[in-house]
Amino acid sequence: MGRSRRTIPEELLLLALDPTTGTTAQPQSLDLGLAGAQLVELALAGRIAPDGDRIAVVMPRPTGDPTLDSALELLRRRGSPVRAVHWIGGPRLGLRQIYLAHLERCGMVHAVAGQMCGVLPTTRYQATDTAISREIRTRLDNAIRTGVPPDPRTAALAALAHAVGLGKHLYPGNEGRSSRSRLRDLIRHDPMGGLVAHAVMDVQNGVAQPRRDRAPAPPAARATASGVPLQPRRTGAMARVAAH
Repeated sequence: MGRSRRTIPEELLLLALDPTTGTTAQPQSLDLGLAGAQLVELALAGRIAPDGDRIAVVMPRPTGDPTLDSALELLRRRGSPVRAVHWIGGPRLGLRQIYLAHLERCGMVHAVAGQMCGVLPTTRYQATDTAISREIRTRLDNAIRTGVPPDPRTAALAALAHAVGLGKHLYPGNEGRSSRSRLRDLIRHDPMGGLVAHAVMDVQNGVAQPRRDRAPAPPAARATASGVPLQPRRTGAMARVAAH
């Protein structure tokens, strides 16, 4: 994959970068969005494909992008399709910093050292070429305002921007309400982007957790295939009382 085209994770991060403060909007949900954006980018590169609500590797050949290839290798090692919500909700610590460092190496941003409260060291990131961020934003604006179905990359970017909560950052206040609504509606224009965006929102809402993290239901709450609740097995004295 050449460097002539920016990846969706890069564009999502540039969208979230505040040009005034040098910080990223929605930092916690942004990590989830970046993990989802990697899936969309790998799908567009023909390396993975949706399999219901799961993600399957269809071509394990590296893309040439080290960050994407690391994700692709992790997916390959799973050996079987993985649910998008479980992948996105897995350990992704530091993904935002990895991509910020990546953008800095590519010359898209530069780091500015500072201090918080005059003591704690901080790092802000400023875009080196604001025209890039404007071009990304213009694509979203056109998709929202013209009603013309966007290309898959823009549709996926819009879906992820909505999923991580960038709508209020990009289109603030009451005057931005209709734009936020149309941003949400763009989710339907790309199946992979929609799948991933819904998975990002599910993780944030705690809707879907890996099965191993779920506590087993108590015996009285379990049901048979017909839907009839199973009763706890009676043992000892309880069994004798029930028999009479």
